[in-house]
Amino acid sequence: MNRNELCRRCDAGEEGTPMLRVVTDDEARAEMRSALDEIVLDGAQRMLAAALEAEVDAYIAGLAGERDGRGRRLVVRNGHASPRTITTAAGRIEVSAPRVNDKRVDDAGERCRFRSSILPPWARKSPKVAEVLPLMYLHGMSSGDFAPALAGFFGSAAGLSASVITRLTTQWQAEQRAFAERRLDDRDYVYVWADGVHFNVRLEEERLCCLVIVGVRVDGTKELVAIADGYRESTESWADVLRDLKRRGMRAPVLAVGDGALGFWGALREVFPDARGQRCWVHKVANVINALPKSAQPTARRMLAEIRDAEDRDHALRAVDAFAHEFGARWPKAVAKIVDDVEPLLAFFDFPAEHWLHLKTTNPIESTFSTVRLRTRVTKGPGSRAAGLAMAFKLIEAAQDRWRAVNGPHLVALVRAGARFEKGVIVEREQQDQEAAA
Repeated sequence: MNRNELCRRCDAGEEGTPMLRVVTDDEARAEMRSALDEIVLDGAQRMLAAALEAEVDAYIAGLAGERDGRGRRLVVRNGHASPRTITTAAGRIEVSAPRVNDKRVDDAGERCRFRSSILPPWARKSPKVAEVLPLMYLHGMSSGDFAPALAGFFGSAAGLSASVITRLTTQWQAEQRAFAERRLDDRDYVYVWADGVHFNVRLEEERLCCLVIVGVRVDGTKELVAIADGYRESTESWADVLRDLKRRGMRAPVLAVGDGALGFWGALREVFPDARGQRCWVHKVANVINALPKSAQPTARRMLAEIRDAEDRDHALRAVDAFAHEFGARWPKAVAKIVDDVEPLLAFFDFPAEHWLHLKTTNPIESTFSTVRLRTRVTKGPGSRAAGLAMAFKLIEAAQDRWRAVNGPHLVALVRAGARFEKGVIVEREQQDQEAAA
């Protein structure tokens, strides 16, 4: 058909000739968009499901040696949870998360529980790439494995090629360096938690060790203060971190919480000598329990919990005496771990009762890295310290968005102002003046 014929056919006035028209075909476009959305949603659903399964596999594999008296594994799979709907950037998808039956008991006598860092029980939004990739790296997967792994989920590389992963890693390293150089004059950390986190990412002869500090600001919100590459949590490594924070304008915290074995305490005394120290009860209980025979451990856990959870310092001290009387004759080394550290173990009693729960442990750091620390699998080749540090930074940065403020946030400013608390309750100014005059 030539052009003239086509024009005549398009002439609406030509009798007996069907009218032809040019259309945008919105219906077809809408149908195509719908099909693409379905493809994206299906891929997102499969990727999230696969990531959750891999996380559970890693958790169970890491605890394969935990067995009961009959040799049966204490940590096993337990089917899947009821489906729930997760909102993603692509839309709403349904996920049924795998469940874990963890029969272990923690140092406080409570049942251990698996908690997904990819999709927490309360989460109703999907994880970000900034969370998934660091988890994959710190679990021991090399960055070169990311694209094939994600291709397995989607059936293609889904835009996350090796070059894209490299650019992301480079960008995250730059963000971590900028974070480490920011000024701190405009913020005030009243409480801080400090811990060293080790990863089995192969770095020549040494594992990656991140020195992490999380703080509570005057408004009660929690915030990452520092994350740095350290050497076996030595005093000098911690001192370098604290000196750098002070140089950038950080004030001395009122209270620092950490593991008693850390070189952190020597560094704290050097850089911020006015800051008080609180030993982490989780670490302390674990150390005491390890110094006792299994037959004595249940009673010890109960008595240690009575010290930690006492209603005030006086009751805690009486509970310490009871613990020493019960175990001192036969296991003096275990008792010494408590008696010799009574003051730093009970320091939290001098602060608002609303804050006691937060000040007893280094949980904000522990919980963030719980699924990736001390794994047995390592990367196939030597990893990069800078990349590992950047991955850990992105992981805790993402977790930071989910942290809630401490209980009684309005009391944090009073702590910084020097208010005194007795049995967890503020001592009024008039009473303080009377006591000072006496």
